[in-house]
Amino acid sequence: MENNTAKQKKNIPYNIVRGIACFLSHTLYPATFHNREKLNMDAPYILISNHHSMLDPLFLSYACKRHYIRWLGKKEIEKMPVISWFAKKMNMIHVDRHNTDMAAMRQCMSAVKGGEVLGIFPEGTRHQPSLMYEVESGTAFIALRAGVQLLPVYFDKGLKPFRRAHVYVGQPMDISDLKAQGLNTETVSALCKRIQKTFWVLRDENAKK
Repeated sequence: MENNTAKQKKNIPYNIVRGIACFLSHTLYPATFHNREKLNMDAPYILISNHHSMLDPLFLSYACKRHYIRWLGKKEIEKMPVISWFAKKMNMIHVDRHNTDMAAMRQCMSAVKGGEVLGIFPEGTRHQPSLMYEVESGTAFIALRAGVQLLPVYFDKGLKPFRRAHVYVGQPMDISDLKAQGLNTETVSALCKRIQKTFWVLRDENAKK
């Protein structure tokens, strides 16, 4: 299914964000993207990434040239005037992380069914003690309900001034086997563990380079 972003009008704020991220990734916050072309695979799919910095979604939005990413972000962003304005223009989906947010869930499903790329940070926070120490069950729930591939992206470190970070795009995760078993506590738990292991393998493989 082809992403419907090609049919959309130019999203000027989104492209401004891409331009800012492009400039920053080549200057103040240097970043090298590996296997970047995988971000341009056919949509719909769900992009999942570890999370260090508020710049992460900006850099990934820049790196993904073919599609606009519908990011799932914390509701608290609505209290940050400038960021909130850009988030709204980029069609970010705001979620209440402390409660079951069915409105956000419906928007996620609508985005995927509409052929878009949904962007999620499965850790749910930038402050976990280690990589994918805990995966939010909501990520697995959305993925299993949507039934599309997951594309993992691993930042080897947080984005900091004048310190190069490497961003690795992994192989798409086919979750059709879990999808076939139905949406239940067991399959949600199994997918959370699979996501953890996928990122640990990405980390370990690329630590050797």
